[in-house]
Amino acid sequence: MQVRGAPLIGLTAAYGLYFSFRENSTWDAFEKASSRLISTRPTAVNIRWVIERVRGHLKDFEEKSLKNEALLFANKLVEEDEKICKMIGHFGARELRRLWDKKCKRATLAGKPLPSALNVLTHCNAGMLASSAWGTALSPIYQATEFIPVHVWVDETRPRNQGASLTCWELIQHDIDHTLIVDNAGGHLMQQGLVDCCIVGSDRATASGDIFNKIGTYLKALAARDNGIPFYAAVPISTIDYDVTDDYQEIVIEERSGEEVRKISGLDHEGIARTILIAPPDAKVSNFSFDVTPSRLVTAIFTEKGLVEPNVRAMRNLINS
Repeated sequence: MQVRGAPLIGLTAAYGLYFSFRENSTWDAFEKASSRLISTRPTAVNIRWVIERVRGHLKDFEEKSLKNEALLFANKLVEEDEKICKMIGHFGARELRRLWDKKCKRATLAGKPLPSALNVLTHCNAGMLASSAWGTALSPIYQATEFIPVHVWVDETRPRNQGASLTCWELIQHDIDHTLIVDNAGGHLMQQGLVDCCIVGSDRATASGDIFNKIGTYLKALAARDNGIPFYAAVPISTIDYDVTDDYQEIVIEERSGEEVRKISGLDHEGIARTILIAPPDAKVSNFSFDVTPSRLVTAIFTEKGLVEPNVRAMRNLINS
């Protein structure tokens, strides 16, 4: 967890392969590093995707050239990721603009004042801190604020509080209106008509459009469906696992230490970082990191090639277009 966010862990893996060549510029070093890297994050698919990209790029080079070529290619992947995330935001922002125009039209037809903003609910952190630039789920928000008013409901995202500590920080840097909420408040806000859409990132998506994301995402999708609210996932094509369609139960869901749940970290009144116990030290804890949102609950997926419906045909067309 020194590095998190699907795009960023993939890019970090690319540099990890470069560092393996610094110690030993051989294919044996590459294979050992690849196995170790993949084992660190079994749910996410970007590490495996990057390894295959690097392998394909280096296969025609002599071993003495592997180190330098690996570094050059890792740098290229960073530049590529920035462009990908920007395009995800471009297409996502167009959809947010469409929702805003629709919201304003409804208000006008009802003889009501124009709304103050488009209210977007997001979960976890899928912004610039989780990629090379722009992010995935936050990229549409960053770009949409250039032409429509946006307010973001930020889930705290227990137990590591990435929403509270990271997403809020990012939005403050960009002067974007937002409100931090507890994870369980989203459904209530939707019932009250205070959420216009949800946008989340993804650590892995299946070829059917099922979304693996931070634990709690599934509950937001259920609440959105019950209240007729669009639910979007922002997903680079590199995060789509085309080897999995319907049988996603076999994918390993990471379960991390119970200490993340028993304790919480933050700054005290003097600005000193401290960790405190919030549950009995012997309490039994289950700490699954991700859950799966079935494609039937996903309105559309924002990718670098446009908006796609969450189904096998549309998803496979992405790699053929």
